[in-house]
Amino acid sequence: MLYATAKEQLRQQPRRFLVTGAAGFIGSNLVEALLRLGQTVIALDNLQAGCEANIQSAIMDSGNPGGRELLTFIKADIRDAAACEAACRGVDVVLHQAALCSVPASIENPLLNHGCNVDGFLNILAAARQCGVRRIVYASSCAVYGDTETLPLQESLPVRPGTPYALAKSINEEYARLFSRLFGIETIGLRYFNVFGKRQDPEGPYAAVIPRWTERLLSGERAEIYGDGLTTRDFCPVDNIVQANLLAATTENPEALNRVYNVGSGAPRTLNDLHSDITTVLVAEGRLASAPEPVYKDFRAGDIRHSHADITLARKLLGYVPVQDQTAALRDYLLWHSTR
Repeated sequence: MLYATAKEQLRQQPRRFLVTGAAGFIGSNLVEALLRLGQTVIALDNLQAGCEANIQSAIMDSGNPGGRELLTFIKADIRDAAACEAACRGVDVVLHQAALCSVPASIENPLLNHGCNVDGFLNILAAARQCGVRRIVYASSCAVYGDTETLPLQESLPVRPGTPYALAKSINEEYARLFSRLFGIETIGLRYFNVFGKRQDPEGPYAAVIPRWTERLLSGERAEIYGDGLTTRDFCPVDNIVQANLLAATTENPEALNRVYNVGSGAPRTLNDLHSDITTVLVAEGRLASAPEPVYKDFRAGDIRHSHADITLARKLLGYVPVQDQTAALRDYLLWHSTR
């Protein structure tokens, strides 16, 4: 399996990584994995969405006694070009995760969305070029496809962004292609589907559905489903996202570079089924006495009706193979959440 080879390669030849958004959900999971492999990590975050506790948890969970010495934390915003340049000095690979990651928030405040998600990414690209960084792996999103009836979603489909968030991610992909062509920077974009896992924030109006429902159910409230519950999503365990990033960071396949890839589980699940799965696990584990029915509310503006990934290209060129199925990963997450 190429993933095992990639990890062994990193152990044998450690590199210097910059992880943006390092104190967030996905960023902290990447930091944990890198420290476990003995990599030097520059962790950049403005701590508006992330928190220092996630960094501390990543260090502890890495199991690396020298993890604290390998990590340097920089509190800064990617909208600060000078801070981006300082963070990129001496870095081999950038794993760019920092973003305003909410479709509803992007509709409410398009200017903030553009500043964080486009201007911030451009600052990282420019800083990487200035500092001679070899490769940038960046988070894109399945939202770029828009609402389409063509499923599963393949990278060859045209992008049809329907929200400012989706538009920003599609612009990032174009900027990455341009910097690769003009300046020779190796870039790989990863179109994340619906990621879940430990350290995912259940709070706030824009929290992702799995932690939000879990929090409500454990608090004695009923989960809220927007629409009829037949909406489908490709729920992707965060371990799969970590795998895709490390494969993209280490690939020596020239055909794999300067592309974008779907990163998901490759299997759709309705919101009704997801709700049933969550309540079943919580009842079985004694966290709930019984499974309450959800509350159905109106569809939200900007929500896509159906989405799931074709992961053929990532399998072929990166060697990506989902490491954990959705059901097992969901059980692991619910147990983590209910005992944290």
